[in-house]
Amino acid sequence: MFEPLDFSHIKTESLYERKSKVSIADFGKPFNPGGTLADFIGSLPEILAAGDLRAIVRCLLLARRAGKPIIWALGAHVIKCGLSPVVIDLMRRGWISLIALNGAGSVHDAEIALAGKTSEDVPAALADSAFGMARETSEILNSAAIEAQGDGTGLGRSIGKRLLAEKALHRDFSILASGAELSIPITVHVAIGTDIVHIHPSASGAAIGAATYTDFKIFCSAVSLLGEGGVILNCGSAVILPVIFEKALSVTRNLGYEVSNFTGVNLDFLHQYRTNLNPIQRARDLGGRGFSLTGHHEIMIPLLAAALLEQEAEVRSQKRG
Repeated sequence: MFEPLDFSHIKTESLYERKSKVSIADFGKPFNPGGTLADFIGSLPEILAAGDLRAIVRCLLLARRAGKPIIWALGAHVIKCGLSPVVIDLMRRGWISLIALNGAGSVHDAEIALAGKTSEDVPAALADSAFGMARETSEILNSAAIEAQGDGTGLGRSIGKRLLAEKALHRDFSILASGAELSIPITVHVAIGTDIVHIHPSASGAAIGAATYTDFKIFCSAVSLLGEGGVILNCGSAVILPVIFEKALSVTRNLGYEVSNFTGVNLDFLHQYRTNLNPIQRARDLGGRGFSLTGHHEIMIPLLAAALLEQEAEVRSQKRG
C-alpha cells in the first residue's frame, strides 16, 4: 500500500555552518580539590539550570545596584528545612527587600522562636486528638492578630514585634522577629482555616482577616516597584503565594504602575502549574525573564545564597583593585 519514500534528494547542510545550541565554550570544567566556592560556581556549565543559576545571580545583583525590590516568597517548608539562618543572613546583608510568608510559615517561625523546635507528627497527633493544640503558638499568633487589627499594622510585623517583646528564647532564628528588628517587611498571607492557630478559641477571624489584608496591601506596594529590574522569588509555595502575587500584579497594573520587565524565579523540588505561571510566565509575558530552579530547598537556597555572597565579594574586590 505504501512504497518506501525516496531519500536520495534530501537537502543537507554543513555541520560547521549549522546553528547549534550547545558549544564547548559553554561546557563545565572539572573542579580542583581545595578550590573555593567561587571556583566551583565558575566550573559549572553555562547550560540549562547552571546557566540559569548564574543568570539569576546577575539579575539579583543588578536589582540591588539599581535599588529595585528583591521579594522572597517563602513557603513553610523552607523554614522546616532549617534555612532561617540563611534567610536572615541575606536580610542583614541587604539581599531581601520584603519576605512574604503563608500562614503555616508564620506558625513554624513562631514555634522555632519560642521553643527552638517545630513540625508535629501529624498522624500520631491526629490519632490522639492533639494535632494543632499547642497553647503558646496560638496565644502568640492570635493575640498578635488582634493587636494588628487594633493599630492597623500588618500581621507579620505584629507577630515579629510580639516575639521581640516576649524575648522569645530563640528569636535570633526567627525571620519574623528579625524583620521587626531590621525594619524589613515580613508579610503573612493567611487562608482562614488552614493553620493550627485558627482552631483555638483565641482565634478571631475578623482580626486575622484585617491583619493579613493589610499585609496584602503592603505586599502590593512592593510589587508596584518591581518594574524595570526588580526580582521576585517564590520558594516552596505551590498555591497561596503564587496567586497572591498574581492578584498583586493585577491590582498594581490596574492602578497605573508599570510593573513589567522584572525577573521571576521559582525554586522548588517539583514543577507546579501555578508556580510556572506565577512568577515565571507572568514575568516573561511582561517583557522580563523567568527562571525555574528545580531541587531541594535545603541544598538550592544555600547554594544560591552562597553564589550571591561570592559575587558580592568579587565586586568589592574589583572596586578595591
